[in-house]
Amino acid sequence: MPRYLVLGLCLLAPLCMADNDEHDLAYSLGASLGERLRQDMPGLQLDALVEGLRQSYQGQPLKLDQGRMQALLQQHETQQADTATQKLQAAEVRFLANERARHGIHELQQGILYSEIQPGSGAQPKAAGKVQVNYVGWLPDGSVFDRSQSPQWFNLNSVIEGWRVALPQMQAGAKWRLVIPSALAYGADGAGDLIAPYTPLVFEIELLQAGN
Repeated sequence: MPRYLVLGLCLLAPLCMADNDEHDLAYSLGASLGERLRQDMPGLQLDALVEGLRQSYQGQPLKLDQGRMQALLQQHETQQADTATQKLQAAEVRFLANERARHGIHELQQGILYSEIQPGSGAQPKAAGKVQVNYVGWLPDGSVFDRSQSPQWFNLNSVIEGWRVALPQMQAGAKWRLVIPSALAYGADGAGDLIAPYTPLVFEIELLQAGN
């Protein structure tokens, strides 16, 4: 093989590799996008998706005006949010039903569930009083989201409503397992990235003292 031809092939090899990389990168982006869309929007019209992607990417005139596209996208986001909310609410209903069926479960007002781990014999907290407690808090999947490292004092008027309902029913020295519906915890808003909306919470609470 002539020497100049070998040299030419060597110079072209990096260009071919670069072309392959660009192709594979584009393909990978498409595959990633396709997987997300398959999960989120099954039944999507792929021809229209590719047409809109190509026209927008190439800066061509679009077939739909901005007003209609924004309205459609907003409608889709609302529907997605409604679907997500319904799934979360259904998951809470199932979780509470399973908890209610456990042995030894009792129910307080507003749907709070409790089981007694150990009885108490001391004073009961007043509705606007203080409590000293040890506690652990779990999400429905069993992961711990909060726990006391040492006994903690709380004003009952500063804690979630589920605690305000349940703790005045306890006597000092008691330890209860509580299951609190989301409406009496962080509700439809959740608590940042820690607690999702419509999440019921499970606590093990030991009431050490009740104060004024």
